[in-house]
Amino acid sequence: MTHIHTGRMTHRYEGELVVFLIGMRFNRPWRFDKWLPAFLAMPRMLTELSKDPDSGLMGFRLSFSGDGPLIVQYWNSREKLYAYASAPTAEHRPAWTAFNQRARKAAGAVGIWHETYQVDRAETMYVGMPAIGLARATQAVPVGKRADRAAQRMAEGRTRQSDG
Repeated sequence: MTHIHTGRMTHRYEGELVVFLIGMRFNRPWRFDKWLPAFLAMPRMLTELSKDPDSGLMGFRLSFSGDGPLIVQYWNSREKLYAYASAPTAEHRPAWTAFNQRARKAAGAVGIWHETYQVDRAETMYVGMPAIGLARATQAVPVGKRADRAAQRMAEGRTRQSDG
């Protein structure tokens, strides 16, 4: 059973923090032959990354919107994210190549998007929640007296940036 933190929690983390959003849009939902292979490739990539403690992936969360799936990923290095994306022996490159080949045959049937954010400050609050999001990817800690307000947590939430 998932442990619910009944008190007010926040996260603790020092280090480079990269938030990577990646999503898919089913423009033609009936063309499952175009979007299903890409959809099924993502769990393989996440499993591969999660099994490698040096990959740089700290955690992730999958959700669904009206447009399709969205994965929020937390990374400890922008360079490790880019290295994984371009590694010829990792799951990503063949999946990306296959997606592009299918997409050319049915342009616009499915969309893929991503956004990358290098974060120098982060403020979080969780009440009556299990460790989720950034607190799950890093460390969930009780909100202390010096961090009662969001502005205080943001002031204390500086992450160490890399020199890159």
